[in-house]
Amino acid sequence: MNLQEAVMQFVRAIQNKKMVQIRFYSKEDGVTIERTCAPMDFGPSRRARLKNDRFHVWDIDSDEKPHILSLPPEQIVDIVVLDNEFNPSNIVNWDTNRTPWFVERDWGDVS
Repeated sequence: MNLQEAVMQFVRAIQNKKMVQIRFYSKEDGVTIERTCAPMDFGPSRRARLKNDRFHVWDIDSDEKPHILSLPPEQIVDIVVLDNEFNPSNIVNWDTNRTPWFVERDWGDVS
């Protein structure tokens, strides 16, 4: 899957509130990892030193506790959109007016 296809698929998953299965190369672990995640956004990282576009996901399969995972495209191996939906208001606990989304969506109060 090329980057443009991956981004389009990811954006549709955001807009349709569909979970994704994401396989990525973990620099920390030195292996490819697979996680089930809620897609949050695609765009520059506000925290990273480099402001390149990234896939931002809510990692519900984390070893510790669910958290945001921001992955640059070069780490992505594969993204599969799943049939199951997620409820954004169960995840988003920050002010989206102060940190607006890059990808347009209709998520009610957390849009």
